[in-house]
Amino acid sequence: MNSHVDLNEELRTECARLITRRWFFKQCSVGLGSIALASLLGADKMFGATAAVNSPLTPKQPHFNPKAKRVIYLFMGGAPSQLDLFDYKPTLAKYNGKPVPQEVVMGQKYAFIKPDAELFASEFKFARHGKCGAELSEALPHLAEVVDDIAIIKSMKTDAFNHAPGQVLMQTGSSQFGRPCVGSWVLYGLGSEAENLPGFVVLNSAGGLSGGAGLYGSGFLPTVYQGVPFRKTGDPVLFLSNPAGVTDKMQRRTLDLIKELNQRHLDTMGDPEIATRINSFEMAYRMQSSAPELMDISKESEDTLKMYGVEPGKPSYAMNCLLARRLVERGVRFVQLFHEGWDHHSEVVKGVKEQTGKTDKASAALIKDLKARGLLDDTLVIWGGEFGRTPMVEANPDFGRKLGRDHHPQAFTMWLAGGGIKPGVTIGETDELGFHVVKDKVHVHDLHATILHLLGFDHTKLTYRFQGRDFRLTDVEGELVDKILA
Repeated sequence: MNSHVDLNEELRTECARLITRRWFFKQCSVGLGSIALASLLGADKMFGATAAVNSPLTPKQPHFNPKAKRVIYLFMGGAPSQLDLFDYKPTLAKYNGKPVPQEVVMGQKYAFIKPDAELFASEFKFARHGKCGAELSEALPHLAEVVDDIAIIKSMKTDAFNHAPGQVLMQTGSSQFGRPCVGSWVLYGLGSEAENLPGFVVLNSAGGLSGGAGLYGSGFLPTVYQGVPFRKTGDPVLFLSNPAGVTDKMQRRTLDLIKELNQRHLDTMGDPEIATRINSFEMAYRMQSSAPELMDISKESEDTLKMYGVEPGKPSYAMNCLLARRLVERGVRFVQLFHEGWDHHSEVVKGVKEQTGKTDKASAALIKDLKARGLLDDTLVIWGGEFGRTPMVEANPDFGRKLGRDHHPQAFTMWLAGGGIKPGVTIGETDELGFHVVKDKVHVHDLHATILHLLGFDHTKLTYRFQGRDFRLTDVEGELVDKILA
């Protein structure tokens, strides 16, 4: 009996303690949730952060005036062959079929081929284009038309030589799962200008990604900053349409009640994920009208559809490039396009032709379209994969492979355009076999530092405290790639 009384007394004492703490914060007109969110958003004056508390995605000012306000990232999953697209090597043709010199490959690791594999010259013809004279493969006839608007980096380098860790590293700055992707960092730092659409949208035009959902996840950042995948057919997001019998008035009343209950929970518990929940319900409601309008391309001109290569009603990379332009027009901060299909361990020539046939025209059209609408100046466009391909041939009868290329992290090519990028420049150089970078090496962290710089951030200062230390996209590295900055 006495123990029962003692237990009740302990419970009453604990409840009184909690009530007293909550009462104190409420009397200060702040609330635990307000403190948590103000801290999360880096508010300089916590007690005046009313607007930020109402929405974690409220637009925020970066460290300095940005050149770019938004990003479209064209990610070529599987790793395009730089040697068959951008990095012409006459020496490979001279020594085609000869074993690679051992001093070149000493200490290197490969996914499938042996270090003594034969050198493999590209079968594509290369030519110089535009006023800048950039050298491109015949597989990229449409990119050749906008080559004076892009900056090509031939000296990219990464630390990962398999797809999943390579894709995760390229997207998050770490080869380990669980870190926020670049789109989440951008949304965390800048917020969103889109009132009726997510600030970070993901479009996928091919198969599954080796890195999975972690490529557009928010990691340890609150989930309000993660990417929102749009579906290829039907409603862009599942369950966007109301079920039969549910009217708009009924739905609004239900959402208002849910919002009130969630807000009370947020004020009590201070969990930022509750703010995410509130934001998600409200965004879904607004998207019921905005998303169908976004996906309706009937008002786009025939010339525009033809320029992209869009076939109405048919999901494709071309359709996603057009949607990317429509999304940034509507204030979306970060649009991530994934196109898997570049992993050519066999018959690389056939594979490159197939993938450039699906992507080259639309990628170039996106640059032309953004430029014509006055959007390219403050929209950063990024194109590239997770690593490159070997200058040696992959030919394995056990796997049915011939005339392919293996994974190559030591050197690969990417290009960028718009948003503060110097147009018509090519930087970086690889050795005569296209194996190692010999000039202007650009690591993944350097690329990320440059992306954040163009968006107005000092990459060393855009941080988030997690498990006792400050994390950032560039980890503890990263230097600006000055030569591509306008």
